[in-house]
Amino acid sequence: MNEIFTQSPTGIGADALEAHVKAVASQFPNVKTVLIIPPDFTRFHSMAGEITKLLYREFSPRSVVRIIPALGTHMPVSEEERLRMFGSEIPSSCFLIHHWQTDTVQLGQIPPEETARISGGLYSEAIEVEVNHLLVDGGFDVIFSVGQVVPHEVVGMANYSKNLFVGLGGRSMINKSHMLSAICGIENALGVIDSPARQLYDYAQQKFIDGKFPVVYMQTVTTRENGRVCLHGVFSGSSRRPFELAADLSQSINITYLDRRAKKVVVYMDPDEFKTTWVGNKGIYRTRMAVADGGELVVLAPGIRGFGENSETDAMTRKYGYCGTDTILDLYRKGAFDRMEMSAAHLMQGSSDGRFRITYATRPENLSKHDIESVGFQWADYETTARRYDPAVLREGWNVLPDGEEIYFVGTPALGLWKARDCAAE
Repeated sequence: MNEIFTQSPTGIGADALEAHVKAVASQFPNVKTVLIIPPDFTRFHSMAGEITKLLYREFSPRSVVRIIPALGTHMPVSEEERLRMFGSEIPSSCFLIHHWQTDTVQLGQIPPEETARISGGLYSEAIEVEVNHLLVDGGFDVIFSVGQVVPHEVVGMANYSKNLFVGLGGRSMINKSHMLSAICGIENALGVIDSPARQLYDYAQQKFIDGKFPVVYMQTVTTRENGRVCLHGVFSGSSRRPFELAADLSQSINITYLDRRAKKVVVYMDPDEFKTTWVGNKGIYRTRMAVADGGELVVLAPGIRGFGENSETDAMTRKYGYCGTDTILDLYRKGAFDRMEMSAAHLMQGSSDGRFRITYATRPENLSKHDIESVGFQWADYETTARRYDPAVLREGWNVLPDGEEIYFVGTPALGLWKARDCAAE
């Protein structure tokens, strides 16, 4: 296809976005069946909902359109979330649910010598490449993978083939790619285009997707300014090039460099988007390189109600907690996380390894002081904490409170990465 790139430093308006989608859709005039793979509600600010609506509008008069959000291990999109993200124009009957435990087929395998090469010898297991069976047997004439490129704790820069291999992936690929990334170190991944996990997905893309499935990637780069999402770029095509351009742009506008580390960082997790620490820990991942040694990270989490996005990951988090990389690695090597390596990776990435304190401020009726402290975090009452650190009053960046306390505030941590300029991998 003719790849199309649209970007603007001041923001892409609705008309320009519609023109971009039309230009992409016009290259597929005779397709009868269309599959759209947008992110779930935890990527609400991606503008993928708007693109999905525009694609549906273009193809539904002449094609059968199905939409399957790239859930990975996340909980399914609720009816309220579906309407808020995708609108009422698309019938609910168009939406499908990906079940990562049961809905996948194996395309092939990444051999152990390749994982060993990528990880520098730290990980040397074969990884089965699994995707939802609909990509293989759904009979779709074109597949649009829609999502956001943004700094990410596992793959370095999110989206592109991650949308397929994790968003529509199965147990082996999700578990093992996350574990390889965690063993290589979260701070060697965050904001890095060619991270270890990306190299895994690139291998799988080249071996099992390119030339075999009619996938078109539509990738956005966004920021949130004054409470409004600003779309800076849309990059569409079948090759890796659109991802590379999007990643370059995202690195330039989604990474904030601090001249020094902050003794206290406060982050706010939108209650409509973040209901578990499994995804709420983005507040930790994306700001950990901005927190000073011996400092504190306060996570304002009014909507957090559990630890995992499903019963398996919730149980593993409650059992072992965020007890540090060395402890989790020891448990992993003793077989404690058999076929649940993603939980081990998550627990490693969610720990500060004693470098700084992590305080989760929750509503006690959602998650109690006992619940939070049982997994290794400190607890604070949300209402009390939010009166002091009011997310509606604090401005992005440095703030000095009336009593002289200095904090660094991040209102939407999932949209970026914050790091001190002198920060080195730990």
